[in-house]
This record gives sequence, C-alpha cells and structure tokens, in this order.
Amino acid sequence: MDRREFMKFGGVAAIELGAAKLLMSQTQPGMTGMPAMQSSAAQETSKADFTLRIAPVAVELTPTRIISTIGYNGAVPGPVLRMKEGKAVTVDVINETDVPELVHWHGLFLPAEVDGVEEENTPMVPPRGRIRYQFTPRPAGTRWYHTHTMAGSDLHRGAYTGQFGFLMIESANNPGNYDQEVFLALREWEPFFNPEEEDDDEENNAGPQPERPKILDTNPSGLEVGYQMFSINDKALGSGEPIRVRQGQRVLMHFLNASASMNRRIALPGHRFQIVALDGNPVPKPQFVEAIDMGPAERVDAIVEMNQPGIWILGATTDDARNGGMGVLIEYANQHKQPQWIAPPKSPWDYTFFGSAGTQPVPDATIDMIFQKIPSGAGLFNSWTVNGTEYPHDREFVLKQGARHRLVFRNRSEDAHPLHMHRHSFELVEINGKATAGVMKDTVVVPGYGRATVDLVADQPGLTLFHCHIQQHMDYGFRALFRYA
Repeated sequence: MDRREFMKFGGVAAIELGAAKLLMSQTQPGMTGMPAMQSSAAQETSKADFTLRIAPVAVELTPTRIISTIGYNGAVPGPVLRMKEGKAVTVDVINETDVPELVHWHGLFLPAEVDGVEEENTPMVPPRGRIRYQFTPRPAGTRWYHTHTMAGSDLHRGAYTGQFGFLMIESANNPGNYDQEVFLALREWEPFFNPEEEDDDEENNAGPQPERPKILDTNPSGLEVGYQMFSINDKALGSGEPIRVRQGQRVLMHFLNASASMNRRIALPGHRFQIVALDGNPVPKPQFVEAIDMGPAERVDAIVEMNQPGIWILGATTDDARNGGMGVLIEYANQHKQPQWIAPPKSPWDYTFFGSAGTQPVPDATIDMIFQKIPSGAGLFNSWTVNGTEYPHDREFVLKQGARHRLVFRNRSEDAHPLHMHRHSFELVEINGKATAGVMKDTVVVPGYGRATVDLVADQPGLTLFHCHIQQHMDYGFRALFRYA
C-alpha cells in the first residue's frame, strides 16, 4: 500500500488569524437551560457542524465497576469527529459543569486564539456557558481533542477526566486499502497518589544515556500518580464487545495513548503491526513491528493482516495493566477457543525504523532545552525545570517566522518524557545520536537520560505552548511559551 494512499500529510501552511473565530456566551442570570449566544440572531440560530457537551458521565468499565467522570456528549471517549482537510467547520462547545474548561485541538495548525490553550490566550469555556470555534482543519491525519486545564493536586480535573476523543482530518486522497477501521484509546482510571512511579517505559531507558549526569540527585522524590483500573476505550478487558474479524482481512487500527501520565507498550500475539503513520503523519518507510510503544498524546496508525484464526488479546504488555483491564479481544469468525495472550519478544521501539536516510537542511538557529527534575520541589510533588527555571520563560524562546529552528531536547531525568509542541509539527533529526529524516510528529518521547533533536519550521505565527504531556509534569513547571519575533 502506498503511504500516500493512506493519508496525505497536508502541506505546512500558515493560517491567517481571521480564518478562525470564537463566539462566546454565558447563561444570563436567572435563566436555566441553554445559554444564549452573545452575537447576531443569525449566528445564534445557525447550526454548528459539530457540538460537544462537557458534562458528567458514568462509565461502565465492567458490570460491577462504574465510575463517574467528566466527558463529551455522554460518552468516553467522545465522538469520533471527522472533518475534511481545508474545509471550514464550526464547533459548539457547551460547558455544563461548574468550572471553566478548555478544548484543545491536538495536532492541528490553528491560530493561538482557537488552539484551546490558556497560555496562548484562548478564552476558556465558562461554567454553564459555551464557545463556538470556527476554523479550517489541517493537516490531514489522526488527530485528537482533549481538555487542557491544569489539575495540580486535583485528580478530578484535566487529563485525569474522560475529556478526550479522536479527530480525523481526512484528505481528498484515497484513504487506503483496508477492510475495517477501529479506534482504540488506551486509558487508566481511578487515579491516586503513589510514592512509587509506575510505568511501561523500562525498555525506553535500556539504550544510550547521553544526558545522564555524573552525579545524580538522590533526594527523596515526590508523589507520583498510580491507577486502579484500566481500559481500552470505555471497557475493561473481557467486558465489552470483541473486535470481530475474518481471516484475510486488513484492519486499520488507530491507536491513541489517552493517558494522563503513563507510557505504554501494546501487542497482539500472533500478529504484527505495519506502522503507516505516527501522530497522523505518514512515515517514509512503513515497517512491521511486534509491539508498539506510545507516550501520552501519541497516535499510531497500523495495518494488521488477520492471518492467525483464533481469539487473541490485544493489550498492554505489562501484566498488571492488561489484567487490570487494558486490553480488548480480537475474535475471528467461527472461533470458540479460549482467549490467548503471549508476551511479545523484547525489542526496542525506535522512531528511526520508520525514517529515511536523508539529511535535513542546515538550520537557521539552534535552541538547546535541558529538562531536570527537582525532587519534592513542589512540596508533596516533584517540580520540573526547562533550562533551570519553571514556566513561563518569558521571551526566552523566540522563533523567527519562516526560519528553520533546530530544537535539542536534553532529558537529564530518569523519566521518559512525551514532549508536545502546539500548533506545529516537527521533523525528527536524531534520537540518542541515531540520525533519521522524514518522520514528522507533534509529540516525541525522549528516553530517560536521553536526547532527541527535531527541526521545526516557524510557519504558525503567535504564542506557542511547549510542554511535557504528562499532566503532573506540566502542572509543576514542565512547560515553556514560544513567541515569534
């Protein structure tokens, strides 16, 4: 299958600020029900292309485990939103909770005013109010939408809630040769503060550690976040409907790590994943792998050929997460066997597998970014610094419009960090000294004590937030605001 037939990665083009708008309102005093739009009558009565309602929702993970959270349109994940690349849309976001909210359109090239980020001066959706977003979606590919509020010590806010969903930006090209399409979001539930770190990234730190300090900080670490329940989408393993397939089918699987904090590895015994896109962007060299590693916010698109009849468990490779619910059954037609799980062989996840051997143009500027943990620097919790200081880094990181900037991410902590740049995509240059080209992403996991280098073309003027996509890290200092000169 030609990767361009799967999903075209749209050209990087700036969007004029006037192409995106926000219309905002709150419920008037004494009124109940739907808030009124503070706009013209035509705008007030016009129907949006999409509507998202932020409200409490009950999620039945198993028949005996029902949790309460906040979600979109009464479900978790929220509805799959399908938009056409380059075709303007309107989205009404109605906040039926008592706290302000934000909806971030992750991976889209949008003006800061509609990106859904407080640091970029996007207005919040007021309690019992609404906002109408108007924008032109691009680039094509698997994106997603989610809340972008801070949580701090409140495990009922931000990414700990059920506010997330898939966003598919479809190109005019043929979407590819497959028989079935499924959307699979990895998720943990019932968070609690834990004195010990839990993660699936033990293999991420097995390689070179070029940024490991000669002297490590041995002060006691602050509290981390652990979880009691796990799922793929809204069901724990064995509680939902299986994915039903037939022998010979080609299934396109859209994976999303919707976790607030956990790096994950997943596998499907007896089958291999042909990776065709990372973060929604087609890779130069589609490759087969036995398992997929994903940091929070990363997406992976993979084709799986169904050629091993039986009933298999697609799930997390760590026993506690999979046995706790992070899995789904793959059931072939006319099969009545017991579900099978076989641990995949240990193998490194390497972005460079999917890249080309070319080189990038010489950058116009280079920006070094050093990330460090301060154990218990925020009292009960760790704090994080970028180049020695916490957010906001006022005017420290400046981009020149049209220039190619090389960002060097130096991770001087043992944690594997999923680093996200808003409103832009970047090209991977090297991971721990291993060069690559052509791999475009918006989120990259930098291994513990590791280094990643990316090239970013500054073609989206306006405030741009950069942060670790682990909620707790972002809340306690691990973010920076880029500005255009």
